[in-house]
Amino acid sequence: MAVRVGAAALVLGTTTAAMPTTVAALPTAAAAVAGRASATAAQASVIAATASGTPSPYAFTDGARSIEGAGSTGDAPLLKPGEAYKSSLPGSGRVSYRLDLDAASNAYVSVTAVPSPDTTVSVIDGVKVTVQDAEGNTCSDDTKRFGTARSPHPVAAWGMREISPNRPLCRKAGAYYVSVERADPEGDGSSPDAWDLELFATTEPRTAKTGATSAPEVWNSATPQPLQGEPEHRKGGAGFTGATPLDQGVWRDDIRPGQTLFYQVPVDWGQQISATADLGSSDSGGTGYTSDALDLAVYNPARGDVADVAVGYDGDQNSRSLPPLPPVDHANRYSAIAQVSAMRFAGSYYLVAHLAQGVADSFGDGPFKMTLRVTVSGEPRGGPEYVGESVPNGVFEVSEQDREAAAEGVAAGGDTAMRVLAVGGIGTGSALLVGLGVWTLVARRRSVA
Repeated sequence: MAVRVGAAALVLGTTTAAMPTTVAALPTAAAAVAGRASATAAQASVIAATASGTPSPYAFTDGARSIEGAGSTGDAPLLKPGEAYKSSLPGSGRVSYRLDLDAASNAYVSVTAVPSPDTTVSVIDGVKVTVQDAEGNTCSDDTKRFGTARSPHPVAAWGMREISPNRPLCRKAGAYYVSVERADPEGDGSSPDAWDLELFATTEPRTAKTGATSAPEVWNSATPQPLQGEPEHRKGGAGFTGATPLDQGVWRDDIRPGQTLFYQVPVDWGQQISATADLGSSDSGGTGYTSDALDLAVYNPARGDVADVAVGYDGDQNSRSLPPLPPVDHANRYSAIAQVSAMRFAGSYYLVAHLAQGVADSFGDGPFKMTLRVTVSGEPRGGPEYVGESVPNGVFEVSEQDREAAAEGVAAGGDTAMRVLAVGGIGTGSALLVGLGVWTLVARRRSVA
């Protein structure tokens, strides 16, 4: 007996033909669904956490390798580009890790600090990342702070070893050391608790030709008008790896105090991203004011901090927009302005929204209505001609799969089966059970025959 699944053959993206499929293909489809279900565990966990009222602070990359940072660079463990690592940061002092680099590629390492929701932090506390070469020269340093709301939540700082005509140091092949420390461990209100860390390194190959060595001086720096339209619901993820794809549009989500939601937007060479965050009014009847109640940050494809904006809250609706950002350009890296320099490559830009814990003190546990108005302007254009591939492959480009994923809200990759389910509105678990059930039925009939 052949059971046809003609409607399900209308998949988007990687399918080569829309044709009826016999039940013999169901084991493969079931495996694809199961694999995709594992890949979306981060989003499932944040949905479950939201339902229970106790949002998880962060969903680490599935399969992230646990390592221990060293007190001395002589014992620093190796970080391999393209792999995710989980580690911890003590309440005081620094920990070190090692990158082994060639003399041609740019290297970036992002460190996401994840304090417990029960910890306390000062206004200027946060995570600091420094990269040095074997001779002790500082290649870069970056600090990401929690802000005046003093609400502990995942924040990421990045470091880099950049081969540039404007940078005479840190050009040799060899060992480079990544040190991580708290920005203000002894500040007023900071508790000495250890924090979890997620580390992720990437490499960018050199270009075939030497291009501009200064950032573009002219670009549209006017604050764009927030996008209008009826919002569409799309649930945010709980970490960088599980970030929900978005394209240009108006997106609605529920967010609770203490919760952090992650989204990713494909932005190609020559394009500009802008975003506005709206926080809806409260029906709790509470009064009060929370400074920096809703923080919206944007990170680049290397998980490097670009810019952020904070929305104060007194129970009435409020709205703020990110500062104007330049079109993505390889030459932006030569700018002395950090948020311009960070717009240096194409790929997935991350929008990370956090609602401060203090909002609950005045207005309850929510959830609160958040609207993101996302605009991607400009026509995509060709990027630089790289010599070799980035690690991980494709991290600094926008593919057709990325665009389709953003339109559908389903992460790109080997997820054809999940795309069918997303479009058709079928639950992952139900589809898996149906597929396995039909497969078993057919197997039994064949056995009887």
